[in-house]
Formats: sequence, C-alpha cells, structure tokens
Amino acid sequence: MQPAIFILDFGSQYTQLIARRVRELNVYCEIVPYNKLPVLTDDVKGIILSGSPFSVKEENALKINLEPILNKLPILGICYGAQYIANELGGAVERSSKREYGKANLTNLKSDAFTKNITDPSQVWMSHGDTVKQLPEGFELLAGTEQIEIAAFKSVPGKFEQPVYAIQFHPEVTHTTQGSQLLSNFVLDVCGCSPDWTPDAFVESTVQKIRQQVGDEKVLLGLSGGVDSTVAAILLHKAIGKNLYCFFIDNGLLRKNEFDEVLASYEGMGLNIQGIRAADQFLSELEGVSDPEQKRKTIGRVFIEVFEQEANKTQGIKWLGQGTIYPDVIESVSVHGPSVTIKSHHNVGGLPERLNLKIIEPLRTLFKDEVRKVGRAMDIPQHILGRHPFPGPGLAIRILGEITREKVNLLQEADYIYINNLKSHNLYDQVWQAGAILLPVQSVGVMGDERTYELTVALRCVDSIDGMTAEWSKLPHEFLATVSSQIINNVKGVNRVVYDISTKPPATIEWE
Repeated sequence: MQPAIFILDFGSQYTQLIARRVRELNVYCEIVPYNKLPVLTDDVKGIILSGSPFSVKEENALKINLEPILNKLPILGICYGAQYIANELGGAVERSSKREYGKANLTNLKSDAFTKNITDPSQVWMSHGDTVKQLPEGFELLAGTEQIEIAAFKSVPGKFEQPVYAIQFHPEVTHTTQGSQLLSNFVLDVCGCSPDWTPDAFVESTVQKIRQQVGDEKVLLGLSGGVDSTVAAILLHKAIGKNLYCFFIDNGLLRKNEFDEVLASYEGMGLNIQGIRAADQFLSELEGVSDPEQKRKTIGRVFIEVFEQEANKTQGIKWLGQGTIYPDVIESVSVHGPSVTIKSHHNVGGLPERLNLKIIEPLRTLFKDEVRKVGRAMDIPQHILGRHPFPGPGLAIRILGEITREKVNLLQEADYIYINNLKSHNLYDQVWQAGAILLPVQSVGVMGDERTYELTVALRCVDSIDGMTAEWSKLPHEFLATVSSQIINNVKGVNRVVYDISTKPPATIEWE
C-alpha cells in the first residue's frame, strides 16, 4: 500500500507520535529519513517535515532541497520543519534568547482550512530553541502566542501550486489540546486524504499482497506465542493456508508451563505448528555467560542451529516469515548515520542468509496497538491479543549475571506467582507489560529463628502504548505486599522483593 502522507524525519523524539496521530485518522502514512524521500506517486497526498534536536542555524543542521516537493504536494512543517522552511525561503530565523518550552496559547487565529474548528485561544506545546522572526516573501501569519509573534504561518494563494503550512509548536503531543484537529484539517481537508485505512482494509490488502508475493511457495515462521508472531501467522495462513509451516521452540527460558500453554492456545486456529523441545541445547550453551549482549548472541546462534535442523526436514521452503513491526523498522534506520547498539534485535539476524530464504514481514508497517486491532479484525482470541510482550531471549535477560538451571527455575516460580496475581486481581489487562527479574544481589534476612543470606527479586510493571516510552505502573501497595509475601514464602532462595519505579527513558523496560 502506498502511503497517503510521508513524514520526513529530522530526528525528533516526537516523530513517531506524528505518524500515530495521522493513522488515528484512518490515513496510512510512513516515516522516512529526511534525506531519503521515495518516488512520489499519485497516491501520495502530502508531506510533513518533523521537528529535530538540531538548530537550522548550526553548520551541521540537517538539510534537504525543498524544490522537489514545493508545488507538488501540500507541506506541513512542524517546529524545526517550520523554521527550516522559513530559513530556506528567505525569512529570518534566530536563536531564542531563552528556550521556548512548555504550554502556550494560540491567539489571533486567521480563518483558514488549516485552523478550522480551532478555538481562540487554544493551548499548544512549544519545544524549540530557534524562532521565526520574519516571514519569507509570499507567506502570511496564521497565529501567534503570548510569547512569540509567529506561531503558525502559510504561503499566500498563488505563491506555490500547493499550500505550504508551518507551525512552531507540536500538534502531535497531548499538551496541544486541539492538535489532532489541526492534523485532521491538514490531512483530510488540505491534502484531501480519504480515511479508509482500517484494520479490515489492511487485512484484505495484505492477504492479497502476500498471495502475489509468495504464490505457491512455502513459508516458515517461528512462533513465540506473542501478539506479533500470532497475527503474522494468521495473515499468512489466510493467504497461503497449508503452505505455512510454524515452529515453536522451547529454549528453556520461557515462563512456567508456557510451552504447553502456548501450543494449547493455538488449537482450533488451523495453523500447522510443530513444538520443538530444545531447552538442554540453549541452557548448556549459556553456562558461564553473564554479559547481556553475549547472552542474546548465544541464544540467537543456538536458535539458528535448532531452526536450521528442523527447517531442513521440510522440503521446498523458500520464505522466512517474521513478526517485525514498525518501531523495529524505524529504529533500525538512523537519520544521523550508524546507530549505537543498545541491544541486539529480537528477530534473529543471519537466519535468512544461512537458510537461503527470502524474508516476508506482513506487519512491518504497523505499531503494536495496530497489530492488536488487526488481530481483532481476524477474530484472534483476546487471551492471545492481550498477552504482554515477552522478550525473545526470554528469562535469560531477566536473570542478571550468569544463568544456571537453578536460577531459571527460581525465577519461573517467582514470575508465576506475580503474573497469576495480576490476573486474579484483574490488573493484568490494565498494564502493558510485567515480569520478575532475578538480581545478582544477596541480602540478609530472618526466617523463623534463622538468619538467611539469599537472593532478591525485582518486580517490573509498566504502562505504555507501543513500548517506545513507558511509565511505571502504580500498582496498589496491598497487591505488592501480597505478591512479595507469596514469593518469599514459596520460592526457596529469595528473601527480598523490590519494585522498579523507573520510566523509559531513561531506563529500558527490560533490565538487560
């Protein structure tokens, strides 16, 4: 599917939010690096220039040639995008004497298709160090604020064949109370997009695309029991039926009883699934490994070996299916050049090349919540769609330090108590992700009349929309007390339980 809106990413922390807001209008959009604008077909209706941590006045400012898009399509510049438009087209942009950050109110709004249904005043969110002091020739003011004279402006009719809009605030954040209306005005009214990108439409077009792409060839897919791989499997199954072959590998690092429960959860869904027990292979290779990145690489290597063994038993496989989703795709492309590795990606690298397979990723354009909506459109059971994200390396990255079978068993028991309590207290579906972490920390305790020196378990629980940012969950104190008591009383080797109250960023959801 060709996007209706392209968002040129100049590195803003809010770029993904712009995409989410546009998609909430049922209009398909994609984020591309600022310097990699694809060919603009007739299906493309508009361009949005994102914000940036850079200043347009810096020597290393991110720059593009506006000529290829001016006159071609409506343009909306947001923050850096607005300042770049002004600076490149002959206006005056200066470094602000103080950073303009926080809430402001739009005032003196001029009537326009872009400002339709926006009240005067209207609260907006500012976050910029440059400010537009003088408009380029052929532009007019749309609104100001109490702090700055020029908050929104546009090209006058006839200046370009298509209108150019620019705003120095962020309509994508919730602090801009009518930001969604502004984006709706631009996307639906100015650009003329049709709000027809729905889950049902996605399923229909994706199934058709898979059939055209794969034909009668066979596809291999590694299932995890999670949302992404399951929705990907059902989409592929709808398209190619019996030519989809699914593996679910027990790496010995799953949650307690998870292998059998996941296989049971797929019963009646028509999938061709083979369960593979390979715990001994993984745990043997992980003995003595404590470095987080080395754990991931070891698990990835063994996964490839196990997967390869099983794949060779099925003749004629040409494709490898993966549950890659849009944040994975975006994070693999840096607008500033090579990215620093925070941690290896959960989709195993090297497998397609080793097996000489082509890749198919039916969910690579979707955010996590959009994957769930597509799953509901295909009637996938809620107990699968509502499942919390679980890391590909499993409990290996929730056991800090060296992994042993004893530690895996200990953490499985503690995690089992925690997750079951979340479910029994009706809290599981109210949070994004939860899990227990085993710390390499021993502390003194007293049980009965005896002094103990045992391990510590940390409980992690976060609220999020897509996992890109996360806030720690405000679980009731009484609930945490119950979980702590049950873990300490029932899991031999643990005498202390703590609760993680870190947000992402600066912390990550997982500890490793």
